[in-house]
Amino acid sequence: MRALTSALLITTLLLTGCSDNEVGNVSLGLFTTKDIKINTFTDPVVSGVTCHISHVKGNLDLSDPSDMGISCRQTGPITLDMVNNINMSKSGEVVFKTSKSILWKHLKIRRIWDEKNKTLIYLSYSTKETVGSAKHSMTTVPLWGNPVWDQLNQPDSAQ
Repeated sequence: MRALTSALLITTLLLTGCSDNEVGNVSLGLFTTKDIKINTFTDPVVSGVTCHISHVKGNLDLSDPSDMGISCRQTGPITLDMVNNINMSKSGEVVFKTSKSILWKHLKIRRIWDEKNKTLIYLSYSTKETVGSAKHSMTTVPLWGNPVWDQLNQPDSAQ
């Protein structure tokens, strides 16, 4: 049993990090083992978008809290080819996922395309309800003012 517990703890430690791109680490105080981690990732399809995610990480816990925050901004060129390669469905697609506990709880980030407003929506959420509420956070990257805006508004641009 002890070997199984140790294996689960090692697996949890390997999986619960948001990414290897940690840019911030804020202690929640002297009498707690929890920190707020700030990680960054770039959208795998729209490489001109960078997201920063804040989430609580317990150094000795087997399950981290479900709360998180997200902010995404355009940090490079976005091309029509990139936009044409994203999932245009109402539910979008998962662009990032990490474990937040030994079993079942994950932090996911889903990209959704708002066709009418030509805006990328990034929704971060926990896959496990906490006290009757699914925790989530949302941010948007509007393409207005971006050179791709005019191409997207042309009637012949295939979506």
